[in-house]
Amino acid sequence: MNIFIGGAWVYANGSLHIGHIASLLPGDILARYYRQKGENVLYVSGSDCNGTPIAVKARKEGVKASSIANRYHQEFLECFNKLGFSYDVYSRTDSHQHHEVVQKTIIDLYDAGYLYPKEVEQIFCVGCQQFLPDRFVVGICPVCKSSARGDQCDNCSTILDPLDLENRCCSLCGERPAVKMTKHLYFALSQFQQHVETLVEKAQKNGSWRENALSLTKRYLKERLHDRAVTRDLPIGVQVPVKGFEDKKIYVWVEAVIGYLSAAKMNEKFDAFWNEETVSYYVHGKDNIPFHTIIWPAILHASQQHTAPAHIVSNEYITLEKKKVSTSNNWAVWIPEFLEVYDPDSLRYFLTINAPEKKDADFSWREFIYSHNSELLGAYGNFVNRTFKFIEKSYDGHLKVKKPSVDLESEITALFFDVGILIENAQFKLALEKIFYYIRKANKFFDTKEPWKQIKENDAFCQQTLWECSFIIVNIATLLTPFLPFSSEKVFQMVGITPVKWGVQEMTDLKLTNVSPLFQRIDDQHVQHELQKLADKQS
Repeated sequence: MNIFIGGAWVYANGSLHIGHIASLLPGDILARYYRQKGENVLYVSGSDCNGTPIAVKARKEGVKASSIANRYHQEFLECFNKLGFSYDVYSRTDSHQHHEVVQKTIIDLYDAGYLYPKEVEQIFCVGCQQFLPDRFVVGICPVCKSSARGDQCDNCSTILDPLDLENRCCSLCGERPAVKMTKHLYFALSQFQQHVETLVEKAQKNGSWRENALSLTKRYLKERLHDRAVTRDLPIGVQVPVKGFEDKKIYVWVEAVIGYLSAAKMNEKFDAFWNEETVSYYVHGKDNIPFHTIIWPAILHASQQHTAPAHIVSNEYITLEKKKVSTSNNWAVWIPEFLEVYDPDSLRYFLTINAPEKKDADFSWREFIYSHNSELLGAYGNFVNRTFKFIEKSYDGHLKVKKPSVDLESEITALFFDVGILIENAQFKLALEKIFYYIRKANKFFDTKEPWKQIKENDAFCQQTLWECSFIIVNIATLLTPFLPFSSEKVFQMVGITPVKWGVQEMTDLKLTNVSPLFQRIDDQHVQHELQKLADKQS
């Protein structure tokens, strides 16, 4: 089976923070799981190097946009690697490959009659002497009355046109802009109303889209789909390949989603992979829902790419200490800083067990450290360490092969089945909870058997207990590989086996090497230290 996984593209205008990782992590869990199952996986994403935010950042720093994009693209690569993200392709939107694929797609849409020229009013700043990209226009959302940019309201997720905003002003100079006539290419999105409705009906029937994706898409469909401009007067981006529009750029809302196709084409699997039989997952935050449930399906259908999004994995937001993450106010946990101090598996665990799958979730430093110490160290790490240290001390790290009990094998078999179904249905939080419930059960098993007593009373019983605990550990590490790849790899190294396929693992003679704790305790003083760092950044 072909599994395509597309992770949302992050603007290369600033460091990654926990909000980015919370929305993107499900993609890596899916990719690792399906590879363990032996499926044909293509997992792609990249850095958005063409967006207006990069131009804004470059203008503030007085450097070229490419300088900003290069800096953060490289930083993203390093952070994703340290966090264990296993992309098959991680691209960038300023690459030659991406520009070619986007331009080819635009030509296909134009030749098919889905793009047409239209004279429209557009916001023009007299002070800056330029037409303003939508994100350069700020004002009040006409729907919810919150502060919003000209392309979208982050508060209510309404897709906007700058002309929709109330109390408009230029974000560069603060002046009230004028309105001028200009010509752009428009995409006949209204023609795809029925197509998107059919996708929504199918997704609702089989439960393959998150509820937030279904409800928001239905809202747009109820209001009817409207044609949208695909070109803009932008400082950077993909040049429009249509005569008379060469001075324009492809609007980022259409250009960025085509990045999934341009990235996929960079992989040698593409020709045999990209077809109507491929099962696709699109992983992103809720602010990106309409681009993945309406615009991208319409583009795919219009350009005869028969790969409609099967699964929409759209997380809600994650807050920080009960407040909205704000990069402009430096209210964020920045990933480069985080990775200098903390274990990547600790973040992967916390952001999965507290995932904003159905509603907003909160990152609290107190809860993060408690979670690490009590669950990763106290439950999982403790079970592994107490078992392996006992074997190392009492049997020089060696145990002859035993047969686990029938009940134990049945339990593990059922656990693999249940966790697998949950992962495939994008219920990662429940999947991880189920594994850790079993880990706590395994600790009780160790306590009940009391191997420290068995070794004195019946050595054979003791060895059987320790064998069964080791059998549990190897299978738990296999189950946790999609979630906690680094600690799972430590277990495999201690046991002396290579990473394994999804399913119950049979074991030969056990020969442990380099037994060491999976996790280190985090001192509670880190809570106040991290909270003080946040406070200092506000002053």
